[in-house]
Amino acid sequence: MGDYVWFHDVSWHASYAVYFFVIGILAGLSFMSYGSWITPALRPLREKAAYGSIALLALGGVLLIADLSQPLRFLNILNPGYLNFSSPLAWGALNIVAFAVASVLYIMALQKGDEAKGKLLALVTALLALGLPVYTGFDLTVHQSRPVWNSPIIPVLFVAMAIASGSAVGSLLAMGNEEAQKVLRQYMLWSAGAVAVMLVSVMGTTNYGGSAAELTFMIMTTGTMGLLFIGVGFLAGSVAPAVLLFAPMGKSQAVLMVSALLILVGGAALRYVLLMAPQQLQTLF
Repeated sequence: MGDYVWFHDVSWHASYAVYFFVIGILAGLSFMSYGSWITPALRPLREKAAYGSIALLALGGVLLIADLSQPLRFLNILNPGYLNFSSPLAWGALNIVAFAVASVLYIMALQKGDEAKGKLLALVTALLALGLPVYTGFDLTVHQSRPVWNSPIIPVLFVAMAIASGSAVGSLLAMGNEEAQKVLRQYMLWSAGAVAVMLVSVMGTTNYGGSAAELTFMIMTTGTMGLLFIGVGFLAGSVAPAVLLFAPMGKSQAVLMVSALLILVGGAALRYVLLMAPQQLQTLF
């Protein structure tokens, strides 16, 4: 009598990894759309990136709402009297809503051809978009007892992955436009390189951490997780694109396309492992 079985399960399921991936791309596309006002070569991406980001936001919202045990509770984020402003989740929800409103206003300005208002709203949207990967990383960082997550580099890593993913999608959308792809090649090159450097830092500090960190490192670098993290995410999705784009052949259309696809596949794998691997430790004991 009174006996029970404790079922150790992860708190954040794989659907959140998909959400992180979607949020990263839409943030990156918002950066590209704003960049089109600064860099004329990116002008062909302005509307495509704006529409793409709002469409991905709708998809991300569906993923978040579907994960709730009571989906209609998402309406609480629209009630300021209900929000707990000491919680990072409240600020994240407000960031998402503000980004959605700014994106709609931005698209309306683009449709009207109002360039003055469009440029201002592009800046506002880009700043709010920056908050999305930062908040995503911060939401993991505040877990003090979770190895890998509890590091100030995680929000920066998520921003770098957002730039890489958004640039990769932008490069695919700009196929045939050499001027745009020349700029996007540089974005992909340096963001993929930055991601690779930060991953080395994450792996180093985790491997030489305490016992929990070392066990997490083993989970991340062996078996299926190791294949996804080291093979797909780090080598194929970060190092390989950086090397390919840096090489003289990196200016060709074929290499740009391959690099963009590698960055997207690698980015998806990285987000999955960074989310799931640190949680697997709790299922073992």
